[in-house]
Amino acid sequence: MARVGILGGTFNPPHMAHVVCASEAAAQLDLDRVLLTPVAVPPHKDSPMDPGPTERLALCRLAVAGDERLGVCDLEIVRGGPSYTVDTLRELHARDPDDHLTFVLGGDIALGLPAWHEPETVLGLATLAVAERSGAARRDIQERLEQAFGTMAAPRFFDMPRIDISSSMIRGRLAAGRPIRYLVPDAVADRINQEGLYRP
Repeated sequence: MARVGILGGTFNPPHMAHVVCASEAAAQLDLDRVLLTPVAVPPHKDSPMDPGPTERLALCRLAVAGDERLGVCDLEIVRGGPSYTVDTLRELHARDPDDHLTFVLGGDIALGLPAWHEPETVLGLATLAVAERSGAARRDIQERLEQAFGTMAAPRFFDMPRIDISSSMIRGRLAAGRPIRYLVPDAVADRINQEGLYRP
């Protein structure tokens, strides 16, 4: 049995905050591996300047290369279409029923869990792991989830260093011709520069 963390997202592109979040989840929650899981088609937001799911998957692989605790799950890219967490967790559970799944997300996103597609099933398939960030207090998250789901939510919390980096910021810097080195893993920066990604 493996303890597997799932960190979903658009990863457009993946950056250091994504990698640090995955690394901290692995270390603090004693997970065997944390998998970056890029969506094929984001269900709730547009993806400006999206180079496409295959390219985002390649960038994710570059972002975690060399760290044996981190990996990439291509399940949603292969499946295609809009991505819902519940579908991914169902498929992962069907593939390896003995694995213990932990779904990793930020506190701000956890507050919106009651509005997700089949949230009760999500909680039945995976433990919720919440990265604590400013703007979403642990008490507020616990109260919101308890009101919606009772005791079945029981999230685990882990500390996340404050890193003010976002994919939209990276895209904006690239569009303006500004450097992104040290904001994304070196291999990701190299690929973006070589392929001319995220430039108008």
